[in-house]
Amino acid sequence: MRRLNRKKTLSLVKELDAFPKVPESYVETSASGGTVSLIAFTTMALLTIMEFSVYQDTWMKYEYEVDKDFSSKLRINIDITVAMKCQYVGADVLDLAETMVASADGLVYEPAIFDLSPQQKEWQRMLQLIQSRLQEEHSLQDVIFKSAFKSASTALPPREDDSSQPPDACRIRGHLYVNKVAGNFHITVGKAIPHPRGHAHLAALVNHDSYNFSHRIDHLSFGELVPGIINPLDGTEKIAVDHNQMFQYFITVVPTKLHTYKISADTHQFSVTERERVINHAAGSHGVSGIFMKYDLSSLMVTVTEEHMPFWQFFVRLCGIVGGIFSTTGMLHGFGKFIVEIIYCRFRLGSYKPVSSVPFEDGHTDNHLPLLENNTH
Repeated sequence: MRRLNRKKTLSLVKELDAFPKVPESYVETSASGGTVSLIAFTTMALLTIMEFSVYQDTWMKYEYEVDKDFSSKLRINIDITVAMKCQYVGADVLDLAETMVASADGLVYEPAIFDLSPQQKEWQRMLQLIQSRLQEEHSLQDVIFKSAFKSASTALPPREDDSSQPPDACRIRGHLYVNKVAGNFHITVGKAIPHPRGHAHLAALVNHDSYNFSHRIDHLSFGELVPGIINPLDGTEKIAVDHNQMFQYFITVVPTKLHTYKISADTHQFSVTERERVINHAAGSHGVSGIFMKYDLSSLMVTVTEEHMPFWQFFVRLCGIVGGIFSTTGMLHGFGKFIVEIIYCRFRLGSYKPVSSVPFEDGHTDNHLPLLENNTH
């Protein structure tokens, strides 16, 4: 009884088979079918390789939300070389809350040579080339995000030559922590001193002829320092045409959380607008000679996440490719075979000619076909 029930169950399962097997003796092969199969398999292999390359690739997903963190400090990373001696210049930050952050809190003044060595010039040229390409192709920023990792560095390489030239510039580098409000980082003549209504610089002791605010920004960024990330002002070089010249940079800082497969960091992106002018009080151009970077923070925060196609989606797309090519090539082959058969049949009908009639002596014609004689032996 149990064996009988098992046989009934197996027979029921066989009736539900959606993939019936056809004996090989009933299968007819053809040259056209083999050609179409070869084309189908080749196309399938090419599309599979392309789909696998897409599966290996990643993309950056951007999400926007309101930045609710106003209590933390903002880090400013600085590496700027000014064409003046270190005793003549001073750098500090003054924000809208009239809080002054002196350069002694994290900046280092190093005597340097303003002209770069050949290797450093090549580094600067490559950096400026990347900056120009980034302005044309914004999608390259995603590539930079993906390639950012802890061991990479875009810092200015050390000099490879032992120059005997005396230092004629000052390299100001380091970092400062400021409040997350709009502020002004500036480098001007004289050291900064605190003042009840803000701050002041001791510029009276510096000879006016020694003013030269030609500068090179090797690095300027906000937030956590992420080696490998190229910022908008990296590699910028400005040459002053006058002693009394003001360079202004208006910066909008956007908090950014970066999450890739290589690094996770809380950093900041920024956009910048540049302006420079000569200070001439007689002509109505007022101000103070120096380098001024006025920054403001955006209220939006951007989360950049590197994403990857899940395996199940890749498998579904691969099944779609295989099934779609099989179905499409089968339909095209059947349709082509149908067209060929129609053309072949019309050709055969067009080549058929009826047998001509045989005339009799009395003027009648014989339209009958001759009978075939059955010779039996």
